[in-house]
Amino acid sequence: MANNNSNKKLVPEAMNALDRFKYEVASEVGVNLKDGYNGDISARDAGRIGGNMVKKMIQQVENNMINR
Repeated sequence: MANNNSNKKLVPEAMNALDRFKYEVASEVGVNLKDGYNGDISARDAGRIGGNMVKKMIQQVENNMINR
């Protein structure tokens, strides 16, 4: 079966920065991530990490727009 994944990385170099950011946010919300596979964390904890990442990214963009 053909792989129809259209999720192309626009900036592959950003993956390392996002990974570091994920661990930083996880630490801030009290979720312990280990290197590699973290599929054993709860959906709630994964959502807290992802939600806080988005919140921080939006805040950063808003701050950059205000400071122009």
